[in-house]
Amino acid sequence: MSETYELEVNGVSYPISAAMDRSLLSILRTEVGLTGTKEGCDDCECGACMVLIDDQPVNSCSYLAAQAQGRRVTTIEGILDGENQLHPLQRNLLDEGGVQCGFCTPGMIMSAQALLARNTSPTQEEIRIGLSGNLCRCTGYQRILAAVEKTATEA
Repeated sequence: MSETYELEVNGVSYPISAAMDRSLLSILRTEVGLTGTKEGCDDCECGACMVLIDDQPVNSCSYLAAQAQGRRVTTIEGILDGENQLHPLQRNLLDEGGVQCGFCTPGMIMSAQALLARNTSPTQEEIRIGLSGNLCRCTGYQRILAAVEKTATEA
């Protein structure tokens, strides 16, 4: 049974007509049309689906879209720095070689964004903890950590 509600995603209001038990990930990808958020494990284990809800990182695979009513949802598409300019985290991940296959990258960036919003000068251990909900099978993490550290020093 479909219900109608609105979601605010990246500052834009979207009318949604869908079953109330659908995940935010599913709604973002199919109803809203934003496919930057990835579906990995579908079990809150990998972090590929990480988005921000009211600036807090959330695994969108297990978060009901209906729960996001009245809250601000930010996806990877919503963090561009100005019109079509890469966010510093995106730029630094590229510059530091922290992107290989790229599947985990959107979730990593969203987790790092939340970390840097609450702690502008994190230690390497704090960065590791901030990214601990995100798995990467390609990079070995060192270059990702370096990119987050570089972004923190630029702020």
